[in-house]
Amino acid sequence: MPALLSSRGGLLLLLLILGGCAAINDAGEARLCRLLVPVLNSEGSGVRILSTQRLTGDRGVRLLYRVDAGHDETRLRSLTCRFDPLRSGAAEPRHLVRVDTEEGALASARLYFLKRFWLASPTAATADPAPIANADEVAEISRPAAMTLQNVVAALPQMSVYGLLAAAYALVYGLVGRINLAFGDFAVLGSFGALIGLVATGSSGTAVAGIVAALVLATWTATAHGAAIGRLVFFPVSTQPGQVALIASTGLALFLAEYARVVQGSTMRWTPPFFNAPVGLARSGDFVVTVTPMAMATTLVAFASGCMLVVLMRHSRFGRYWRACADDPFAAALMGLSPSRVLLVTFAIASLLAGLGGAVTTLYYGGVTYSGGLIVGLKALIAAILGGIGSVPGAFAGGLLLGAAEALWSSVFPIELRDPAIYMLLVIALVIRPGGLLGTPEIDTRRTR
Repeated sequence: MPALLSSRGGLLLLLLILGGCAAINDAGEARLCRLLVPVLNSEGSGVRILSTQRLTGDRGVRLLYRVDAGHDETRLRSLTCRFDPLRSGAAEPRHLVRVDTEEGALASARLYFLKRFWLASPTAATADPAPIANADEVAEISRPAAMTLQNVVAALPQMSVYGLLAAAYALVYGLVGRINLAFGDFAVLGSFGALIGLVATGSSGTAVAGIVAALVLATWTATAHGAAIGRLVFFPVSTQPGQVALIASTGLALFLAEYARVVQGSTMRWTPPFFNAPVGLARSGDFVVTVTPMAMATTLVAFASGCMLVVLMRHSRFGRYWRACADDPFAAALMGLSPSRVLLVTFAIASLLAGLGGAVTTLYYGGVTYSGGLIVGLKALIAAILGGIGSVPGAFAGGLLLGAAEALWSSVFPIELRDPAIYMLLVIALVIRPGGLLGTPEIDTRRTR
């Protein structure tokens, strides 16, 4: 265990050091700068953005672009936009303080009119010469393949959230045969922890440092609350009939939702956008399949965590202890194990997974609110049942399946019928295979008493 903690601490330190070398790449600042390109060149000129660079030492971006004025006349130009370093949050025209071209700085009066009458106008919103920087460089594929790929890419963050929460359900249920409905609210606590981590880094922080702080505080918040509340509330009823534990966890979920509302307020909180510039993956005519770096980063973190959990359960000492207590807690106690300690560690790990799911939600969607934990928790529970709630890998796979099914339904059928279809899928799965896809064919009757 000390070696594991040491390796984790070293990894965290390495990430923080690397984070100090990477500035927050605010896509809003780059977009505002690109919107100036059309009005600084002759009408009808073809423009192609060649590169976008972050300024070192100042808050701003530098564009290098090529202008095609016709008659085989091309010209390389540059544009540097500087923003007020004291203004945090999303970039706005009023944050722009200086603009330089290859010919020198724009006059203050000209900059004022550009900000007041161009950047603030509705016309400017559609004048971005490079909304997708690499759109001309991606491969051409068929329209059905492009639509399918876009739906899959868009579903990845939601799939990862469902997978993490479903694995949390499976960890606790597989050990004591009881369902804790509060994991969705633990994810909400993790979301607020991630928000605090992003705010703590501030506008002078770096993107990687902000992400690391968000992940650390999200998992710590959810784990601390989960371990404490689980010890006080869930442990005493874990040996009681299933209905008692279900009622207690429902009350716990309601308490946590109100607790989050009182502590953090009832209004929606928004995080500053970064790593949100779309990147093209493929195209079909004028339709470009895009993904944001933040979507890929959060998805990779969630998938890596799920794989690490599977490895932990199969090849670690804790995994052996967990299986022993799950099979026969009395015999495990006779062999010197402590089922209560294993349950405490299990609940802490499950809460950590829920907090990580909340961090993914905050980093990708950017919004945090106290409500919604119950709905997300119920959907993750459905995912766990579909995959096999007594199997951690099965539950994680069920979360991925549910997220993909939601994305597929939303792209083909009316979205207002999506949730009823998901609930109907659960009914069909319980009729055909009650134990889930990767679980036992039948429900373990020993755990339903």
